[in-house]
Amino acid sequence: MNKQEKITKTTGQILKENLCTLFNLLNLLIAIALACVHAWSNLFFILIIALNTTIGIVQELKAKKLVEKLSLLSMPKADIERNGVAMQVDIAEVCLEDILLLESGKQICSDSIIQEGTVEVNESLLTGESDAVCKKVGDTLLSGSSIISGKCRAKVIHVGSDNYASQIAKEAKKSKSVHSELVLSMRKVTKFTGFLIIPLGVLLFIEALLLRNNDLYSAVVSTSAGLLGMLPKGLYLLISIGLAAGVVSLSKKNVLVQDLYALENLAHVDVLCLDKTGTLTEGNMKVEEVILFPHVSKETFSPLIGSFLKHTSDNNATFQALNQYFSPSDAHQPAQQIPFSSDRKWSAMKWETGETFVIGAPERLCTTELPAAIQSHMQSGKRILLAGITKASVDKDHPLPEIQLLAAIMIVDPIRKNASAAMDYFRKEGVAVKIISGDNPVTVSAIAKQAGVPGAEDYIDMSTISDSNLEEIAEQYSVFGRVTPVQKRQLVKALHQKHHSVAMTGDGVNDLLALKEADCSIAVGQGSDAARQVAQLVLLDSDFSVLRDVLMQGRRVVNNITKSAGVFFIKTIYSILLCLICLVTNTPFPFVPIQITLIDLIIEGYPSFFASFEPNAKKVTTRFLPEAIRRAAPNGIAIAVCFIAYLILHAFGVMDAGGENTQANALLVLLIGTVGIFGVFKMCYPFNKLRAFLFVTTGIGFYSAIALFLYLKNHIFAQDILKMAIPNEKTWIIFLLFAAMSIAIERIFALTICKEKTKVKNV
Repeated sequence: MNKQEKITKTTGQILKENLCTLFNLLNLLIAIALACVHAWSNLFFILIIALNTTIGIVQELKAKKLVEKLSLLSMPKADIERNGVAMQVDIAEVCLEDILLLESGKQICSDSIIQEGTVEVNESLLTGESDAVCKKVGDTLLSGSSIISGKCRAKVIHVGSDNYASQIAKEAKKSKSVHSELVLSMRKVTKFTGFLIIPLGVLLFIEALLLRNNDLYSAVVSTSAGLLGMLPKGLYLLISIGLAAGVVSLSKKNVLVQDLYALENLAHVDVLCLDKTGTLTEGNMKVEEVILFPHVSKETFSPLIGSFLKHTSDNNATFQALNQYFSPSDAHQPAQQIPFSSDRKWSAMKWETGETFVIGAPERLCTTELPAAIQSHMQSGKRILLAGITKASVDKDHPLPEIQLLAAIMIVDPIRKNASAAMDYFRKEGVAVKIISGDNPVTVSAIAKQAGVPGAEDYIDMSTISDSNLEEIAEQYSVFGRVTPVQKRQLVKALHQKHHSVAMTGDGVNDLLALKEADCSIAVGQGSDAARQVAQLVLLDSDFSVLRDVLMQGRRVVNNITKSAGVFFIKTIYSILLCLICLVTNTPFPFVPIQITLIDLIIEGYPSFFASFEPNAKKVTTRFLPEAIRRAAPNGIAIAVCFIAYLILHAFGVMDAGGENTQANALLVLLIGTVGIFGVFKMCYPFNKLRAFLFVTTGIGFYSAIALFLYLKNHIFAQDILKMAIPNEKTWIIFLLFAAMSIAIERIFALTICKEKTKVKNV
């Protein structure tokens, strides 16, 4: 049987990715070192890491369950014939020797050999080439390719891992990388801190043991605290939790997220490319009117169109609308047919009498100007098909000969009710909308105007232009008509050349190349199997207006994580700076691990976790890592300057030498907590009820925790958990001076960085 690969991670993969990280490894090694010297109270940070990891795993498993539930609605089915009986089964149930019943729009799920019929196949997913390949009886169909036109019966010869597509997928996965700025940035941080931790840890340990003659316990505890501070624990998990929460939220709106990082990618999108059919319109086409040309009677035309529709293998939405309007007929018998394709934009059927009936786009069948009545219909947004007949030979690889026109068929597709509101939203959010369609540009422009697309009057017929100035064309116009599949991909590439981030929606085989090229690919649920399989997002209700919700979820994750990272990186920056200062001055690191853990839990973890769920649809205008460091650097530098000031006071005998249970240690713990709380203030500003609550409770929680631990130390427990002395009057005075100095230094550096950032923008 054909084993269908799941689009979600397995439970084992989720556990592995959350447990087996470099951060967890480094923390585990530090924990082992502390355990070896029996520093049990300093091992509390392991519980925090375990809690963060558990939350991440639970959230991802919840998202996985919902995605798999939704994917059942989107999972393509296979039409097969087994033991002479036609049936529809899940792709996973296709067996060897089954007969696949294939038609236009279907993706080939297993390697097979054509037994009957002729089809044109798009093998772009396998070869990268979009040209249609004609397949006849005896030819092999490769899994992963798609039927463009025609019908056939094909015998399955491979299933599961033996399929060609499966073998290609295995190779592709080896080099497949995550397209996520958040994840790539965190990998850079991991690599940088990992590079520093080992040499700094060794040097600090040796210095404490040999130069300061500390005992093994003190050397390990002091060194561990410095190394723990460098690790922004929980930030990577916060990213996964934020994205997973977005997946859960969108699943309730029938949006299937097949790539976790698609939400983040969409948050950066500034150009949204839409097809007309099924996006702006409802996708429910129907024939509104038939205009017969002079000297053509209904009695003449009806048998022709009826015979054509009865015998054609075309079955897209347009031909389904024709079938609903016209009655089938046996008046004419086919001798040969040429199926419709998006490149040709016409379909033909040769009768046994030698004449050929042709139906297709006006610009392909008509060489003269159309009657005013027909042009008026086009300008009102109706789709026009021309039907005619010719005695000349018709070849699918050559332009049509002169056609005697018989009728013009008006097809309408109602505008979605919420299309105008969606367009207005994207306009306000700075997302340019481009309508890219294979239909007549006049018709597409008219529909775009009705839907409220900004700049809908700026349209272009892509069949009339070359590729030389495509970048300027892609930037200038809002509506593109008569676009070929290759041109769709070229337009996306051209927008990339103009430094745009592009999202592409599609529903058919002709959209596959563009979907693969886009930064974020979106398929509608009513679209082809192939489009749904390729896309990162699937709109199961085929309602593109929910893209507003997707955009908001992506922006929520990116904006909130960027603000939270500014708090996490404060500790990373000052830990690195303090370790370097301690190394140069032969000074013990001023904190112990339990004190760093208190900062992790109350100042970093608590407000960041709850703030990550807050709606934040603000347009993303900055890059994650530079912005997070810009927010954190002034606070981290302020702490380093204050530490140098402490060393100067110590040199003059004003403060003690620091270490566990000293006034210097109490001073510096209060200081880093206060500066961290100021970082939370910056994260929460401007305030609303939630952010004000998080800021106030973070401050109260930190100072209350210190007071509680000190009270327990003196009145209840003999064990000194926090390893911190009770501050005396002099320490409180110096702390207040240092706190004021740190805020002043932070403001000076923050304003300086802002000025430099403004200068860069102006340049």
